[in-house]
Amino acid sequence: MGRGDLTNAEWERLESLLPCGGTRGGRWSDHRRVINGVLYRVRTGVQWRDLPERFGPWETVYKRHRRWSADGTWTMLLSRIQAAEDAAGRIDWDVSADSTAVRAHQHAAGARKTPAAAGPQKERSENGPGRSDAAETRRPTGGCGPVGECLGRSRGRFTTKIHLAAEGRCRPLALVLTPGHYGDGPQLERVLKQVRVPRTGAGRPRTRPDHILADKAYTSRANRLYLRRRGIRHTIPERLDQQRHRKNRGSRGGRPTGFGSERYRKRNTVERAVNRLKGFRAVAARYEKRACVCLGTVTLAALIIWLRT
Repeated sequence: MGRGDLTNAEWERLESLLPCGGTRGGRWSDHRRVINGVLYRVRTGVQWRDLPERFGPWETVYKRHRRWSADGTWTMLLSRIQAAEDAAGRIDWDVSADSTAVRAHQHAAGARKTPAAAGPQKERSENGPGRSDAAETRRPTGGCGPVGECLGRSRGRFTTKIHLAAEGRCRPLALVLTPGHYGDGPQLERVLKQVRVPRTGAGRPRTRPDHILADKAYTSRANRLYLRRRGIRHTIPERLDQQRHRKNRGSRGGRPTGFGSERYRKRNTVERAVNRLKGFRAVAARYEKRACVCLGTVTLAALIIWLRT
């Protein structure tokens, strides 16, 4: 076992959750070896062609990661591990929200704007010899939705922004990608809608945190109304200009927003979660052209954080 590979205990938790077989007429390569290959690449950031030979053909490792990023397998594994942790009472539902910008490598540019048409030519893939790989080249509907491949120009130049919500033990609960020039505040509702921890028994998934902590970027009236409508208590500081405008309006400005400085100190959990994510070099810099594959890379890093914390 190499450094960074799945341990026996981690593999036992994942093995029963993995897909049982490939597409019709084919079979999967060894799951553990392929996942270790993906982890090696996510941890080191090397090019796929430079994967060590002990992980098998690099094409198999890459295609498995691309497929599982597009069909939501990584997201499913993360939600199952979160469900097990919640059933054991090991999730702190005081949730902090924030974002971080990720510099995009030049190789992240140039993705096709339309899906590649599946021609008559067949190519070899892990699905079996002589089978078309059109199912993998088809552009997924996930990723960033209407904002394309989540690449934009910001002060950090060509960047992608990762918006996340982290629970009290510095583990990511939800992840959303946007272009780098998107603001933080408008994405709060979208991030919280991604918080969905299934129950191991009967009952609907848990989607509502006990408390939300966020910085001044999230202090808009729309965000506060959304949190009140859902019955979520929150600790968000008010900007100085908002305080001034409220005081200038007198009684029409309403009451001051509640703010507890002691509880706000706990917001550093999301900063520490970001540091953990960026410990993976393929997360600290974006190399993927497709947003869904980039999101799959970040989701896999979050999954490893949950397994090892």
